Amino acid sequence: MQVKDMSFREGQEFKIRIMANDSFAINIGHDSQNIAMHFNPRFESGTIICNSLSGGCWGDEYCEGQLAFSRGQECKFYISFNNEQFYVRLPDGNMMSFPNRLGDVKYKYFDVSGDARIVGIKIK
Repeated sequence: MQVKDMSFREGQEFKIRIMANDSFAINIGHDSQNIAMHFNPRFESGTIICNSLSGGCWGDEYCEGQLAFSRGQECKFYISFNNEQFYVRLPDGNMMSFPNRLGDVKYKYFDVSGDARIVGIKIK
């Protein structure tokens, strides 16, 4: 699923509920070639990979520890950001952060790819 012209600003919270059947990715940015946060839980390795895409070029991957959720389980993620960092509250309540490499305070593009179904989204 891809959403364009969404308004997600610094200080807002983006809540997404996903039913994950296998590995998936949540992308937030300006468009498909400029992604500020690529959040990619990988069940096969049990890790979360984050990255950014600028002008079609990927940055260095950031690897977070163990997954706190499993296949076939509904997962809730709460995402917020400022011009320096993205913050993601994971389903188990733990927080992780990833640098806001594009450095912007407003993004309009959202994408979920992979083997997951969106159950609900809310920005407040």
